[in-house]
Amino acid sequence: MSNLKVDVCVVGAGPSGTLLAYLLAKKELSVLLIEKSEKIGKFFRGEHVNEDGEEILKKHHLFDGVEQLGLLRMKHIEYWHNGEIFKAIDPDPSIGHLSIHVPQANLLTAILKEAQKLSNFHLLLNTTVSDLVQDKSGRYVAVKTKHGEEVQMVEANLIIGADGRYSTIRKKAELDSMTRKHGFDLLWARIPAPANWSPSIKNASIDDLQLAVYSQANNFIQIGWNIKEGSYPTLHRQPISPFIDKLIEAFPELEETVRNNIQSWHDFVLLDVFSSISEEWGKEGLLCIGDAVHTMTPTGGYGLNCALKDADVLADLLHKENIADVDFTDFITERKKEAKKLLASQIEMEQTFLENFAVLS
Repeated sequence: MSNLKVDVCVVGAGPSGTLLAYLLAKKELSVLLIEKSEKIGKFFRGEHVNEDGEEILKKHHLFDGVEQLGLLRMKHIEYWHNGEIFKAIDPDPSIGHLSIHVPQANLLTAILKEAQKLSNFHLLLNTTVSDLVQDKSGRYVAVKTKHGEEVQMVEANLIIGADGRYSTIRKKAELDSMTRKHGFDLLWARIPAPANWSPSIKNASIDDLQLAVYSQANNFIQIGWNIKEGSYPTLHRQPISPFIDKLIEAFPELEETVRNNIQSWHDFVLLDVFSSISEEWGKEGLLCIGDAVHTMTPTGGYGLNCALKDADVLADLLHKENIADVDFTDFITERKKEAKKLLASQIEMEQTFLENFAVLS
């Protein structure tokens, strides 16, 4: 078994982990970023950057690189009923857009392009963490990794768990996680956009649940369809045609592309919707950020932006000279407060969604 030693080992090459690894490497810390997947960027993840996320990317001179790879500014949020729009939210004229769709692969590629210019930054793909190692005092000092048949011990002054909603690091460190169900699951699908489709987020109510259609970069549309929690096995046994007819009734312009691209239930991806918050974010030598300690639902697109903010704030706190003994108390208190605030906002948005259609009654 080979050994490696770095200042910081970041587990999880999603937006928060990748951004943090880059920012710390810029500060001349030696950083290893570990990702279990064979490639970066996953479909059907949070991909809408709001004002906070946009500000962070511009602060670190990353926005232009992302834009070169492709993004799409949303021009409207719309509410539809019986195939017609009845309400729209337009952007502040001084800003000119609402959220920005940024494909996760484009975001990560732009960050990694800059990170890989730094000799003290290293990335391991297709690598899993099998265990955490503690010293005699109980401090976390290393991770055991596996890449194919190769096993490696990575010693680090600080271990960061940025490995998502099912975080291995959080579980291995036995950090708490309080999970909440929201009464719905989500079906995702991605289809080509019709010609002249305006960049927008369109909403409809189907069986008193939200159906949202999001414009995407590269002329695609993402469908996010809320269904009752636990109902998918029953739906899956039924013909898909009546289900698709409801989608087309809500958004008639999509009929051709929907019928051409959604042929069966296999054309949807099911997301088990839940939120969670951890009261304990770390232990000696170890800290978790992003979805690993504050999983959010897709509502409002907060998850990505909150995770980027975690990385931004944490990077300002860490320096080579304090990496082994930094006090994370204020960071955890501040970021936990913000995460709880956003989770409360998500719950309110979900519970009041039908009020957007009250004008019709």
